[in-house]
Amino acid sequence: MKKSTILLIVGFVLLWNSGFIGAEYGLPYTGPYTLIFLRYLAATVILALYLLIRNRLRWVGLKVAALNMLIGFLAHGVWLTCVLLALDKDVPAGIVALIVALQPLATGALSGYVTNEETSRKQWLGLILGFIGVAITVVSRIDFGDSGSIFGYLIPLGSVIGITVASLIQRKMEIKNKQEKLPLDQTLFYQSMATALALALPAVLVEDLAVEWVPEFTYAMIWLILAVSLGAYVLMWRLIERLDATRVASLFYLGPPVTMFMAWLAFGDRIKLMDVVGMVVVFLGILLTSGLISKRE
Repeated sequence: MKKSTILLIVGFVLLWNSGFIGAEYGLPYTGPYTLIFLRYLAATVILALYLLIRNRLRWVGLKVAALNMLIGFLAHGVWLTCVLLALDKDVPAGIVALIVALQPLATGALSGYVTNEETSRKQWLGLILGFIGVAITVVSRIDFGDSGSIFGYLIPLGSVIGITVASLIQRKMEIKNKQEKLPLDQTLFYQSMATALALALPAVLVEDLAVEWVPEFTYAMIWLILAVSLGAYVLMWRLIERLDATRVASLFYLGPPVTMFMAWLAFGDRIKLMDVVGMVVVFLGILLTSGLISKRE
């Protein structure tokens, strides 16, 4: 694997998972719908200004716009809304992370049917190892005495469905329908706009756009907008251009252990022995699935 691709992977994993930390900083001061709406409204305005300055802000036609907005709604709106709603319902973050980690298996199982990209036995082994590593890390932290509501535990499945479908549509477009592909800046503009539009009604009707504009919330929003909504997603789509859907999906297995490490740095959360064991197993799974231990490309 090329060094540039490895750097993209490292950057994506760090920025993507920092979103959990940013959300934890921001959620005490607003509701999940409002947080996502404001985040993507700001991202849309920033991208619109950038495209306007570059003389690239234009309507691309209904078919192309609708496809890219659908991908954005699924990859941004559905994924984030389900995660934040589950956390807001007091579902333990470890269980949310474990359920969301089903996404690589779903992508691996479906990619052959959607993109005709074969998932090899080595990749399947890596996916299974990654899932086992996530389970080791997360289950050791679960408080089995707090069952929560059945509905709360089902919410993260929406995240799995959203990001899986979005990744497969994007990858299929990369392979078969390149005429519908937009430059990355225009892609993110349409995706961010779709997310802001989708979250506007629940943010207004359910939460009245209520926000406590304290410095902690402002700093969290700046990070979520620039580093996560723009930075992480730019890197994710770059990776989808270079790697098959299964390899990119396998990177989500790094979410729970990386997020736990970040939470230790940010909030002083203690890292347990089983966290380290799970992280080692996850890395083995990533190496197998991504091809890092095979011959160089």
